[in-house]
Amino acid sequence: MRFSKLALGVALVCGTAFVQAQDQPAKPDNTKVNKRDRSTAEPTADQQKENKSDRELARSIRRAIVEDKSLSTYAHNIKVIAENGSITLKGPVHSEEEKKAVEAKAAEVAGNKSVKSEISVKADQADRAKQ
Repeated sequence: MRFSKLALGVALVCGTAFVQAQDQPAKPDNTKVNKRDRSTAEPTADQQKENKSDRELARSIRRAIVEDKSLSTYAHNIKVIAENGSITLKGPVHSEEEKKAVEAKAAEVAGNKSVKSEISVKADQADRAKQ
């Protein structure tokens, strides 16, 4: 009898911990992105040149993105990297529509051929819960 009560108690504790662990959303894993960004061939914000034309180009694109209040905070925080007149956009946004909007704003300022997009679309937690 004692053994069965002890076994029941252990089962309840383990079962509760298992259910709680399943209720927790998965933590984001940016390992692949971080490895990509460590490459010396990949532009990063700290590598942006300090010449006036690149700074002005990045500033104009950043201003266009931030002034669009329909975009999420994620979209407002996209990295805009200018190098010799070319733009690289990096970071997550909430939807494909936001991605297209940010890319369009950058292309409007810099020209279509000068924009390289590395923007990723991240589903929010509500979307993940439905999956």
